[in-house]
Parts: sequence; C-alpha cells; structure tokens
Amino acid sequence: MIKIKGLTKRFGNLTIFENVNVQVNKGECIALIGPSGAGKSVFFRSIAMLERPDSGNIYINDQDITQKGIDLNQVRQKMGMVYQGFHLFSHLNVLDNITLAPRKVKKQDREFAETKAMELLNLVGLEDKASFYPSQLSGGQQQRIAIARSLAMEPEIMLFDEPTSALDPTMTCEVLSIIRKLTKMGITMLIITHEMNFAKEVSDRIFYMDIGGIYEEGTPSEIFDKPKKEKTKAFIRKLKLFNFRIDSKSFDMVAMNAQIEVFCQKYNLGSKQVYNVRLFLEELIVELIKTCYTNSPPDIGFTIEYSDETNGIVIYLSYNGPDFNPLNNISSGFDNLGMLLIKRMAHKYDHLFENGCNSIIINL
Repeated sequence: MIKIKGLTKRFGNLTIFENVNVQVNKGECIALIGPSGAGKSVFFRSIAMLERPDSGNIYINDQDITQKGIDLNQVRQKMGMVYQGFHLFSHLNVLDNITLAPRKVKKQDREFAETKAMELLNLVGLEDKASFYPSQLSGGQQQRIAIARSLAMEPEIMLFDEPTSALDPTMTCEVLSIIRKLTKMGITMLIITHEMNFAKEVSDRIFYMDIGGIYEEGTPSEIFDKPKKEKTKAFIRKLKLFNFRIDSKSFDMVAMNAQIEVFCQKYNLGSKQVYNVRLFLEELIVELIKTCYTNSPPDIGFTIEYSDETNGIVIYLSYNGPDFNPLNNISSGFDNLGMLLIKRMAHKYDHLFENGCNSIIINL
C-alpha cells in the first residue's frame, strides 16, 4: 500500500528526517509517536506530497508519487487527512461541508452526495446535525464532522495528525471512538497521537520517531513493554512520569489534583488509586509547608511514576530544609488523623537526608 524508500526532508541546513525506509500494508493501522519537534507532521505532509521531499521515493500502490508528471491531485483523492484544527467552512452547514468535495471534485450529483453524507453522519453519530453550522457544534463534534468529510471522498488511506490535541478529555473520547470504528472497516490508517493507551489499543504497529527519522518500529507490545533502543526506552519511561513543583504557599492545589487525575486516567487507574495518590500528596504537602516552611516559601517537588507490571504507583518527594521525615513524626490526636491514614496506606516508604535535601520514596 505505502512504501517509503530513503526519504529525506530538509529545511535549509536543518535535517528533519533522513533516509527513512518503512512500509505500511493495506488495512494496517500505524501509530506514529515521539517527542514534539521530531518531524511527525512534516513526515505526514511529505506522504501526501504537501511537502516535497529532498530525496527518496514514496510508493502508493506501487506508483512512485515523487516522480515528475504525477497528477498529485488525483493521488491526494486517495488520501484523507484530519488535522489538529477542524478546518470546516464556517459559512457552510454540516451537510454542505461534507458534500462539497464529492460534488466539485468527483462530480457526484447532489442527491447521491447527500445520501452518502447522511450515512457518514450516522457513522460518526451526528445525523441530527446535518443543518447545523460549525459555530453551533462543540470541538469534538467539529472534529467528527471533519472525519466524515474526509471519508466522503472514499479514501484508501487516512492520515490523522493529532486529531484530539485541541480537545478536552470528554471530546477526545468522542473522536477516538470514531477512529476505533474505522480500524474495524479495514481502512489503511496512520495516526500521530499522544494518546498512548489509544495507540496501544488500535494500532497494528508503532513507529517511534525521534530527531532524524523513524528510530524504532514494532508491535505495541514491543514498543511499550520491551523497547530495544535507548531513546525509545527513555521516551516510554518519561510517559509514565508526572512531575510537579511547589514554590509558593498559595499554589493551586485544585489545578495540581486535576493534572494528577489526568495522568492517572492515562493508565486507567481505578478511582480508589487516584483518590489515594491525591490524598497522600495533599496531606504530605500541607504537613511539610506547616512544619518546614513557616518563614520561607516552600521548595517541594514530586514525581509520580506508574508501573505497568505491578499496576502500582511510586511517589518520589523531595524538599529542602532540616532533616525531617513527616511519616515518622506523627503524634496521636485528631489533628494528625490525615497523616496517620496515609502512613497506613503506604506499602513501603524510605526517607533519605543528604546535603540539606530530604527525599522520600513511597510505594502505594
């Protein structure tokens, strides 16, 4: 279906990727992951020849689309692209947004195009929004319409460039559920995503892209559970870490808890686990600020690490000041019920004091 040989793209003296050699089979779903700035979007734009590569070849169904004389407009009709932004025509309603390209490019008559459009609206669960305008829709609904619009051209290949990055968690779930449906329809798909659980669930293979090109590829299990190369290992490990720093007594604990919850949701942690992590950190931070930072701003940092193997959480907490372990300095009494509770919650904890810095490692 797609064969890429020796693909290189530069902007001036900056090499985005070099000598990329990959193949995507018909009906495969490929997730493209990697750090920001690695060239994932440029790679997609090169596949669609929206960016002309400096060297190398791209074959679609054995046709080299990098050769001179190729009708790129005809090639692109075989590809549907869904971007981070929705790019709907604001002056057209949903039905006209979907039918515009089939009528103008494929010369379909209006009745046939509208019948197909309604089928696609049913697929994305928005058949009741046909007469609505984009401004009347939520972000998730607009992205679902953008997917329907791409499918209206009956593409053989779908390219999704971070289709959920502009959406909140609820809307993200809406869009991902539609993409799951498409994987069952046998459409060849490449998806740039930061939703790692989703990538693991729907993809046949993962391409990990780092500076310079496709650094490692493999099945979801190989990439997420047993990566072979160092950069991939570092990237996967970093995904499972959440870092936070507190340098003011008036820090926003609500915002902190919201970010912790989003992190925990990535790994489908149960509500009890999420509650325990939040309670543990709230009690410890309040105790440290009260005890160690009465006359100075706090200097507290913590890292939450999730382990796939144990489905467990480890918290690394660090804070400057005198040698002080809040979990070993708990007196009885009503005021210390919170600290007593979290101490019992910990499966294991260790405290270290060195060079004016305290560190606690807690296993939950």
